[in-house]
Amino acid sequence: MSIGLPLPHDAAPLHVTGQARYVDDIPLPEGALHLAFGTSTIAHGDITALDLSAVRAAPGVVAVLSAEDLPDMPDCSPSVHDEPLLATGRVHYCGQPIFLVIAETHLAARKAARLAKVSYAPLPALLTVDEALAANSRFEQGPLIWTRGDAAKAIAAAPIKIEGRMEVGGQEHFYLEGQIAAALPQEGGDMHILCSSQHPTEIQHKVAHALHLPMAAVRVEMRRMGGGFGGKESQGNALAIACALAARLTGKPAKMRYDRDDDMVITGKRHDLAVIYRAGVDEQGHILGIEFTHLIRCGWSQDLSLAIADRAMLHADNCYHLANVRIESHRLKTNTQSATAYRGFGGPQGMVGIERVIDHIAHATGRDPLAVRKANFYRAQDPSGPGTGHRYGGPHSPHREEIGPQTTHYGMPVEDFIAHDLVAELERTSDFAARKAAIARWNQTSPILKRGIALTPVKFGISFTLTWLNQAGALVHVYQDGSVHLNHGGTEMGQGLNQKVAQVTASVFGLDASAVKITATDTAKVPNTSATAASSGADMNGMAAKAAAETIRDRMAAFIAEKHQVPPETVRFESGMVRVAGEDYDFARVAAWTYQARISLSSTGFYATPKIIWDRIKGQGRPFFYFAYGAAVTEVVVDTLTGENRILRADLLHDTGTSLNPAIDIGQVEGAYVQGAGWLTTEELVWDGKGRLMTHAPSTYKIPACSDRPPVFNVALWGRPNGEDTVGKSKAVGEPPFMLGISAFLALSDAVAACGDGSVYPALEAPATAERVLQAIQRVRGNV
Repeated sequence: MSIGLPLPHDAAPLHVTGQARYVDDIPLPEGALHLAFGTSTIAHGDITALDLSAVRAAPGVVAVLSAEDLPDMPDCSPSVHDEPLLATGRVHYCGQPIFLVIAETHLAARKAARLAKVSYAPLPALLTVDEALAANSRFEQGPLIWTRGDAAKAIAAAPIKIEGRMEVGGQEHFYLEGQIAAALPQEGGDMHILCSSQHPTEIQHKVAHALHLPMAAVRVEMRRMGGGFGGKESQGNALAIACALAARLTGKPAKMRYDRDDDMVITGKRHDLAVIYRAGVDEQGHILGIEFTHLIRCGWSQDLSLAIADRAMLHADNCYHLANVRIESHRLKTNTQSATAYRGFGGPQGMVGIERVIDHIAHATGRDPLAVRKANFYRAQDPSGPGTGHRYGGPHSPHREEIGPQTTHYGMPVEDFIAHDLVAELERTSDFAARKAAIARWNQTSPILKRGIALTPVKFGISFTLTWLNQAGALVHVYQDGSVHLNHGGTEMGQGLNQKVAQVTASVFGLDASAVKITATDTAKVPNTSATAASSGADMNGMAAKAAAETIRDRMAAFIAEKHQVPPETVRFESGMVRVAGEDYDFARVAAWTYQARISLSSTGFYATPKIIWDRIKGQGRPFFYFAYGAAVTEVVVDTLTGENRILRADLLHDTGTSLNPAIDIGQVEGAYVQGAGWLTTEELVWDGKGRLMTHAPSTYKIPACSDRPPVFNVALWGRPNGEDTVGKSKAVGEPPFMLGISAFLALSDAVAACGDGSVYPALEAPATAERVLQAIQRVRGNV
């Protein structure tokens, strides 16, 4: 069995030797052209004059296109067609493309783009969520509101009340390979697109629409990305469309690559937001009622904002049963980059809100934060069967239920809640209680350096909330020499998806994974694919590939069984052999015999995720197939004179079900934690008062470096099989561990709290940069 083996990434040797081919490494035919956008220098205004004469006259320039040249302006939006390729008279953010330069070289295109003379009539720009809220600038007529119980009544009757507001910053994807695409014109007007995209079918659809072609006339090929993190789900549309237009106009191949500064200025980031909360609790910290208001900055176009904001609402409970809850979500339109998908897709924003509330409750009640978390956990489900379960929150919990699974605030039963056992195991392996006590003693004698520690859990739903996206296809060929060709609709962005799906395919045939040839994602092979997102890549594409491989295996089994006059189910495929009626045959020999018998050795496979029912307006249903869980302990130290801080140790325990590949999954957990901690600590996006992004380069935007990883970094996988029928009984691992980084943020809050006498809550905001940490220290000391 190849499933479960800790095999290296399929392209690891190519990565480390520099031989892995990305779009920019692929040689294009002679005469290929290069493109660059000319962009807006103001956040909001009307274009009153556009002089492109110097651009057209610049060395190497072949053509320049503006809105005047494209009366039928192509749309780049993945949702409501509100994102024209080029500005049509009015600009909506600083960095919006206004014109397109087509030149002989990349450098010539970029240099020429700077020569334009653009005059504007500036308009007032809405840059913050508060400005947009006051102007009623939004993407839905009003806020989306989900409720359960009577939160206001429960809060009013509660003995202890807390309230607050937390600012949560956005995040730049900072993929190593920037946005890039190339277009190769084909005979008959067809187009072949090479791109770095998580959603090749979306690229195919948008290019076909721009060129007025059927989708069948556009082929999109994607071998690998140098990182994606959601930033290549929809943001690559503009480059592919631009290349296709240039290729059609000139008859030559065309390529477009953003430089890093251009990439950061033009493309969207994680949605930042303000989380406003009010809660009523009892003396033990049980949440009796809670209200959330999410003010989400979506930017100038809708993009995927509605679904992202929905998922923030869906994860506003995290691991906690909320009997009386009201969540109000405002999706606000501002004159900034259009915020887009990012690892977790809104889930982290919702989850950090409730974790902040839990931390605030612990401060208000004088109780240990972990004790408050456990008091509010969903009830653990007894594995002996449905309808049983441990009492929730102890016998005195105000909203205890006796039997059966509890439901989320959106009505989904929580049938697989394992956080009680998982957290208890992490407490034990991390020596949490002893370390917490030791840190308290150390802080008493250390006036300058203060340490902090926090343990936070994760419950993350797995599936697309747009139901029809929960489908995948695959194509498998077995050749007469026994070699196997695999193609599926998922995309490889460094996460090891191809290796996992190859292991699944190989296991069906009883082969080593090395026998399976992985090929580029290609819309001409597997059509109508969903984006590789929502952590569902291995779940869906693995099941589709398994179905295709099983069809071929069963044909082979039926053939060889008939030769031996035995039932097909007695045929076994293992260790590269086919075993039947006491005989062992090499897999390749049976493949050749099957071919010679004129039996097809090719099959498609298809998978649709079951059980998904969801009404986003009502906020009711089952939007997820299952939940993935995890927990993290982070220990930090803070310099109280400067606010500078370090992560000293991280202990992670993450639920992957029965892992398809433990080595890849551990790498995913490690990377996700570091990226999540970076979001909440060092990665600060700064716009000036005119809407210009000031942190637009590695010199000004601080992602975690190798030196920022914890010196002690312990990662373990929970490893219990998924209760749902997933491929190999595994669980998704792309997004859920990202939120383990919340423990780093709350560990910093714990260290800041140690600077005061306990009378003032730190109210730390994210990202918790050194400046914000220092401000919080001054706050708890009463200096501000």
